[in-house]
Amino acid sequence: MVDNEVEDVIRQLEHRISRLEGVLHLEKMITESGGKIFATNGKRADFHATMKKCKEAGGSIATPRNPGENDAILYFVKSFNTYAYLGIKESLIPSKFQFLDGTQLTYTNWYLHQPSGKGEE
Repeated sequence: MVDNEVEDVIRQLEHRISRLEGVLHLEKMITESGGKIFATNGKRADFHATMKKCKEAGGSIATPRNPGENDAILYFVKSFNTYAYLGIKESLIPSKFQFLDGTQLTYTNWYLHQPSGKGEE
């Protein structure tokens, strides 16, 4: 009997999550790529505030590692007509960039001559 109750609770929770995801998709607040969920609150903030909000939500700032993930981030840029911060920083070598944890980028999709390293990228 306990297993049936647990399964019922799980089904109810899955249903509620599905409904919430549906609403967030309609409001253009989440999108998915490669099993990852990308989300925004739609508000403008500085880089450090953005990092803090991502951490509070149990996630991390977006780091595109392939074209699909890049497109997921671009979806928000276009939907909200704004910029997006990425989990990428300039390395100790000028004009070379890396992930925030210091690992080398394995995917880039920069415009020609970008990032220039001249100010905020």
